Amino acid sequence: MKERSGVVTLEGNPFTLIGNEIRVGDTAPTFEVLANDLSKVTLEDSNGKVRLISCVPSLDTGVCDAQTRQFNEAASNLGNDVEVLTISVDLPFAQNRWCGAAGIDRVQTLSDHFSMSFGTAYGTYIKELRLECRAVFVVDEKDVVQYVEYVPEITEYPNYEAALEAVQSIIKVKK
Repeated sequence: MKERSGVVTLEGNPFTLIGNEIRVGDTAPTFEVLANDLSKVTLEDSNGKVRLISCVPSLDTGVCDAQTRQFNEAASNLGNDVEVLTISVDLPFAQNRWCGAAGIDRVQTLSDHFSMSFGTAYGTYIKELRLECRAVFVVDEKDVVQYVEYVPEITEYPNYEAALEAVQSIIKVKK
């Protein structure tokens, strides 16, 4: 598995990401993660829809909490042809508890804890911490990656506007 050093930092300290870097125009790799009810979820489960995939280290941190809440709020304006997924290595039980407490009802939280399938497929697996880095991907209904952001400093927010504009541009083309 490919390793990429110094791509992301945590409070200025560099870390190694495992997996290939995803680029705009790539075919979105498949993955297998767990839903809050422990059922398996793959990319194929949302075939035919636009996917906004928000990757966070842990929902129990301030920035990850805010990121997931921001995309949950935005999801209400995106329509039924868009799936918003948040992937972390938090256990499914913890994700479920957090969603209930935070009132998250439009984002599907998914756990990569078991096999790091998403992290290795999308190059977000932080080797030294066994966490995901902060990243956002937009995948169109044909499984082509249309937007990628690996946030270089894990404690910083992603570019919400750019990610949502990428989703909106796909939706407009479909109409």
